[in-house]
Amino acid sequence: MAKSVNKVMLLGNLGRAPEVKSTSGGTVVASFSLATADRYKDQGGNWQDRAEWHNCVAFGKTAEIIRDYVGKGSKLFVEGKMQTRSWDDKESGQKRYKTEVVVLEVSLLGAPMGKQAFTSDAGDDEQPGYAYTRQVQDDDVPF
Repeated sequence: MAKSVNKVMLLGNLGRAPEVKSTSGGTVVASFSLATADRYKDQGGNWQDRAEWHNCVAFGKTAEIIRDYVGKGSKLFVEGKMQTRSWDDKESGQKRYKTEVVVLEVSLLGAPMGKQAFTSDAGDDEQPGYAYTRQVQDDDVPF
C-alpha cells in the first residue's frame, strides 16, 4: 500500500493563452492557469459561482501539444501532481514559493485552437478528433 498520494485531476478552462518557453537544454515548457468552477448556496439561499485558479506547467511533448492546440478559453482535463518550488527573489532578496500542478496527462476537450485537426497516437487510419490524451514519460520531465 502506498504511504502517500500526490494526484491532481482538474477539468476547467484556460483564462489566457499558455506561456511557452524552452529550457537551455531545449525542453519545451508550457505554463498556464486553469479555472475550475464551484457552485454553492449563500446565506440567502441563492446559488453562487466561484472560480478557483490553478497554476499548471507541462513539459516536453505535452507542452508542445498545449502550445499548438490550446488557447484562451480552451477546455482541458489534466492529471498530474502538486509541486512547490522555491527561489530567491533577486530584487528583494526574499525566498519566493510557487505551488503548481505538474501536468502528466492532458485531454483536450472541444475544438482544437490550432489550424490543423489532429489524431491520437492510435494509428494512421483514425479520423481527426477533438480529444487528445498523452501520458508524460519520465524522460519528458527535466528534473
